Order: sequence, then structure tokens, then C-alpha cells
Amino acid sequence: MVGVLQIITYLLCVYLVFKGFEILQLAIARVREDRALAMIIGVVAIVVSVGAGLYFVEMIDTRAKPISGRTGP
Repeated sequence: MVGVLQIITYLLCVYLVFKGFEILQLAIARVREDRALAMIIGVVAIVVSVGAGLYFVEMIDTRAKPISGRTGP
């Protein structure tokens, strides 16, 4: 059961990163007047989504490790 929850969490993290890149693509497609602010928001969205994805993966791995009985990396 823990393995299934890990897989679901991994898929949600990948989805989160894809959404961050989608925000950046929308920023790139904007008209010239608003592009600078939109690009900043897009880059921040990617950084936040990748950081949150890595945090969630680490969190689910540390919680699943004692349950699965693994001791090593």
C-alpha cells in the first residue's frame, strides 16, 4: 500500500512541475508590454514547483522508509 501512495505522490510531483512549465510557456506567449513581469512570474513558478516537488518526494520517502523496512539509501 505504501508503494502505491509513493507512486501517486511521484505522479503528482511531476504534474506540479509540468504546471510550472505551463505557466512559463504562457508568459513567453504574452504580448511585448507585459512580457518582463510575466517571465519573472513564470521563472518563479518553475523554481517553486520544482522545489515543492523535491520536498514532497523527500517527505514521502522519509515516511515510507520505516514502514518498508529499508535502512539504506
